[in-house]
Amino acid sequence: MPRWPRWSAEPFRHRPWLLLWPAAAVVGVAAEWRLHGWADPGGWAADLLTGWAMIGCGLAGWARRPASRSGALLAAAGFAWFVPNFAASTGVLGWVGAHALYLYRGPLVQLVLTYPLGRVRGRLDGAAVAVGYVAAVIAPVWGTPAGTIALAAFLVAVASRGYVRAAGRERRMRRSALQATAVFAAGAAAVALARSAVPGPATQAATLLAYEVLLCVLAAGLLIGLLRWPWERVEVADLVVELGEARSGTLRDELARALGDPSLQVGYWLPESAAFIDAVGRPLAVPGAGSGRAATMVERDGQPLAVLVHDPAVLGDRGLAEAVAAAAGLAAANARLQAEVRARLAEIAASRRRILAAADEERGRLEHRLRDGAQRRLGELTAALRLARQSATGQGTAGRIARAELQLTRTQEDLGRLARGLHPRQLSERGLAAALAALADDFPLRVDLAVPAAGTSPAVAACAYFICCEALANVAKHASASRVQVSVAAKAGGITVEVADDGAGGANPEGRGIRGLADRVETLGGTLTVASAPGQGTRLTAVLPDGAGPP
Repeated sequence: MPRWPRWSAEPFRHRPWLLLWPAAAVVGVAAEWRLHGWADPGGWAADLLTGWAMIGCGLAGWARRPASRSGALLAAAGFAWFVPNFAASTGVLGWVGAHALYLYRGPLVQLVLTYPLGRVRGRLDGAAVAVGYVAAVIAPVWGTPAGTIALAAFLVAVASRGYVRAAGRERRMRRSALQATAVFAAGAAAVALARSAVPGPATQAATLLAYEVLLCVLAAGLLIGLLRWPWERVEVADLVVELGEARSGTLRDELARALGDPSLQVGYWLPESAAFIDAVGRPLAVPGAGSGRAATMVERDGQPLAVLVHDPAVLGDRGLAEAVAAAAGLAAANARLQAEVRARLAEIAASRRRILAAADEERGRLEHRLRDGAQRRLGELTAALRLARQSATGQGTAGRIARAELQLTRTQEDLGRLARGLHPRQLSERGLAAALAALADDFPLRVDLAVPAAGTSPAVAACAYFICCEALANVAKHASASRVQVSVAAKAGGITVEVADDGAGGANPEGRGIRGLADRVETLGGTLTVASAPGQGTRLTAVLPDGAGPP
């Protein structure tokens, strides 16, 4: 005689959620049949899918994470979703259904505020959950736009406070709870506002469908979080990649984000001074016992490389300290390399400034030699020719001497312009304003000059002069302008030089002269821009930081 296997309740004792699957099917079908019947699928299909989505996602999460109450809460919200459909029934069931329109929001509020563990984590959270359940059974609270908006804002405020005050793993969980609370609160408030602004059956139907879609999406998102359990780990592998691609200044921000500790500080070891400094070079003290802060040392080959100063709760996760130390060690080494590169760049910039200063000094010496040597001798020769012309007896001889004197005078003028182009005497003796005034006097067009009398460093003054000199030369050659404006404005920490004309425009910013000026400006740490639209003239602007002379 065959033996039939005996039924056992043992599997259901340890996995009670197994019994709820058929219960969900029965309750959902019965609720829709009681409210809608089966003649109108458009009336019951979305409602049924919403309740089943919450129950199904909740039971799946319960099965995957039995230690968490979130799955059970989500399933409870799904079952409560169907209760109002029995309002037309008689007896107790009908009375409960008639007063349970927002009953599902009680467990839903508890779920989003306590996600992912489903357990209350503080007095304020407990009070907010209690408010959620009270509002769920008092229909007018959720039934009015003002009440809905006030409750939504309150829930988001509670979730935000919990997130801001948490650290480490707790902060990562609180972030998920804040996101879930914000989605639920925003959806409820949006529906209330829409129905208040545009009352009517069409709005009721459209907002109900949108809200049902939101609940399904929220249930799916919460289930995905329960399956992945991301708050149990820090994405250190992704962090290493990000730190490798990012600038070293983001190391503290990225580690703080990954660890959930906005107060995190990162210090780098300086062997020369045997101390730690932060990313901007300020000393960073390692906290001692009883300070309420913890320090994690990052070492390489037994030598300190960096230190993480953080909330004591941050590195309590299993294996997290080693992983973060590895990521921080890699980033700290990268930061040190970048610091060395910046130091080399600083040396190169200082070398360029020294070369520029040496060149200007040499130009000044050459101008001095031309003025006191060749120009002086040419002046003496001109005076001698003048005396010779005055004492000449023959008309032909006097004419030849006069022509020689004219050529010599033109040679002197050319040599004077060459000397001023090398290094104007007025610049070194009387300052930038006098040098630019002399330059404007010799220019063939009208020049409106605005230069303050205040002095600047020699390197900046020379740079400003040569900018104006080159710009005016370009105006004379190419611009076909009628007037030029030259201005030098003192700004905090430097000066701004502008040369603008009303000519044809279309200047080439990559021309040889402008490119040379740009190199000179960049050597001093400044910027040079050229705006020259065709038909709209040309405006050359240089911003020069003062005190940028040679070190």
